[in-house]
Amino acid sequence: MTIRVLVVDDQMMVREGFSVLLNAMPDIEVVGEAVNGREAVARVAELRPDVVLMDIRMPELNGIEATREITALHADSKVLVLTTFDLDEYVYQALRAGASGFLLKDASARQLADGVRVVAAGEALLAPTVTRRLITEFSKLSQTPRPPAMAQIGDLTERETEVLVLIAQGLSNAEIAEHLVVAESTIKTHVSRVLVKLGLRDRTQAAVFAYEARLVTPG
Repeated sequence: MTIRVLVVDDQMMVREGFSVLLNAMPDIEVVGEAVNGREAVARVAELRPDVVLMDIRMPELNGIEATREITALHADSKVLVLTTFDLDEYVYQALRAGASGFLLKDASARQLADGVRVVAAGEALLAPTVTRRLITEFSKLSQTPRPPAMAQIGDLTERETEVLVLIAQGLSNAEIAEHLVVAESTIKTHVSRVLVKLGLRDRTQAAVFAYEARLVTPG
């Protein structure tokens, strides 16, 4: 199945560069481009792409607000944030807004294509080491913490809470399964239940939730 992508960036050369790289892949098609967040929201409603490559700093409506609107209105469209620096404080805000991960703008063609595929498949594009570093740093930077209701955490079983903490620590399903000495399929079930009970989109959102709920302490 072809993955349909919308490229959003206010710089024409960036948009064209990513479009050329992605269209060269047999399983990916760039179905449109947008020059700012407001146009991105409209284009997503029109085109319903599988993945949105989203720049953060743009005129009219920035990438964070655009991400928030898109993920709220179009659950099937995953947002992959583009940034120049991997410790950009705005990336954490974008993750809170519903982005499924991030890519550096200097990513190779292979990294770009693989990132699109990972996000399209419903996974979070954050390697374990990056998850630990990013969520820790950005949770410190967040100026407007929104602690989740304790009632939501109370809905989780003891094992589901344990799995949530391990997700926030950057472990993959296979690593969590090894750590808890259970089958990987069992962990997948726990992860799915955690996401449903907490009303979260993916593992990235689960990691953010865990830090903001203070189940995991930054640093």
